[in-house]
Amino acid sequence: MKNSMNQIAKNGLLALSLLSIPLTNFAQGGRDQPTLTPHALRDDIKVEAYMKVEPEAVRLIINPVSGDMYYTSFDGDVYHIVNKEGQPTSVKLLTAADHGITRLQGAAFHKNTLFLAGNINVNNNKGNKGRMVRYEITPDDSKPEMSVVFNTVEYGANKTTFDHGWNALEISPDGKYIMVNSGARTDHGEVQDNGGIYPNARDKALTTKIYSFPINSKDLLLVDDTDKLKEQGYIFAEGIRNAYDMAYDKKGNLFAVSNSGDYDHPEDMFWVRQGHHYGFPWVMGGIDNPQQNPDWQPNPETDPFLSKFAFAWLMKYFHNDPEFPKRPAGVTFTPAVQNLGPDANEYRDRKTGVVMDGDTTGVTVGTFNAHSSPLALIFDKDEVLSKEFKGDGFVMRYAGGGRTGSANPNPLRKQGKDLLHLHMIYDKKADNYKVKTTRIVDNFTSPTDAVLIGNDMYIIEYGGKQGGTKSGGTLWKITLPGDAKALKKMKRA
Repeated sequence: MKNSMNQIAKNGLLALSLLSIPLTNFAQGGRDQPTLTPHALRDDIKVEAYMKVEPEAVRLIINPVSGDMYYTSFDGDVYHIVNKEGQPTSVKLLTAADHGITRLQGAAFHKNTLFLAGNINVNNNKGNKGRMVRYEITPDDSKPEMSVVFNTVEYGANKTTFDHGWNALEISPDGKYIMVNSGARTDHGEVQDNGGIYPNARDKALTTKIYSFPINSKDLLLVDDTDKLKEQGYIFAEGIRNAYDMAYDKKGNLFAVSNSGDYDHPEDMFWVRQGHHYGFPWVMGGIDNPQQNPDWQPNPETDPFLSKFAFAWLMKYFHNDPEFPKRPAGVTFTPAVQNLGPDANEYRDRKTGVVMDGDTTGVTVGTFNAHSSPLALIFDKDEVLSKEFKGDGFVMRYAGGGRTGSANPNPLRKQGKDLLHLHMIYDKKADNYKVKTTRIVDNFTSPTDAVLIGNDMYIIEYGGKQGGTKSGGTLWKITLPGDAKALKKMKRA
């Protein structure tokens, strides 16, 4: 996890990550801090505070039947945003006591059906089980009936903030499948045995993968066996540390943003294709994980990629590891989308260790600067934005920027907490995408998710603590330049 996110993990377990961020650590969302006011970096973008939201807000979603917005909190609450006396307000619909998911990190709608996913604690909080449920939402906000999509068998939790859990959900464009990400339970593939309770446990069949389930799946039990899960057709893609957010573009391509660990690897964006392996734990951000080398002796004094302040270093998770698993034979890793800049493309030079800017050197980065924790990935699938943005993507950087820039000596964290415009470019020769990345709004406070309604983007913040007490964040409305003709047609539809 990011250093700034390592201070808060609940019960020593999990987190979000997309971030390298454990959810329990949603970065400075857990620290006393002033609320910042985002500001646009272009004159044609408008920023407004839409409403205050409850603490620990993680997912923001739209019911496509009613058009209403809902959001969820990490501790299991589901809220419906309704209009009362002309003002938007939160109405609590469900809690963890209803659905049984005590670490709720994933939410998505298919028509009027709400899917929720996350983890539950077992074995006296020493173990995990993944869980997904569904609800058919009622128009009057009465408590809906629940059915179970899946539970997993028990597997080891750990005492770190790197236990990312089950999180991002996305519905396939044809509505036939629900995709779900399960992140790593390690920082970089090291043993995490939870005090010896789960001996020699690294990552599992049930982690570091994106899964696909038929939309009507019910009462599944997922076992910790990769071959069995593949035989059942549930594993879609492998080798992704933590795809905390996923999104389809207009053409039906699935993209995911992932975070790397406490080493200065760049943070990946992947074009996710069925059957592909994306390299974790052997490769992150296009750079090899040094712990796989049997003779590696980590030392922050000689290795500029390894900070002496990194949580994983302080906890001795970086170490000589001759038993590190070997790369899978015959498997070619699919690289990340390459960032062409002009933003989020700073990187540490592999030979000198100096932080460089790809705009100056001409080097592409796979994909975003280290420790940026990308999330809230979204595309203009309705193609209603102005020509410059039409059909393009957007992503938030949860970390970096603000106080982190002055408090942390790592120059890779200088910018962040911002909204990035992503212009995707297909490279036929590489059979992959490149992306032009540009900052358009900055100065958020722990942004976690976003939705796009016409040319209005709504961005929700995790919240934090004020005087030691949990405080909610803000839901911001960002009005982007639109295509008047396309917007008028959309409203008539």
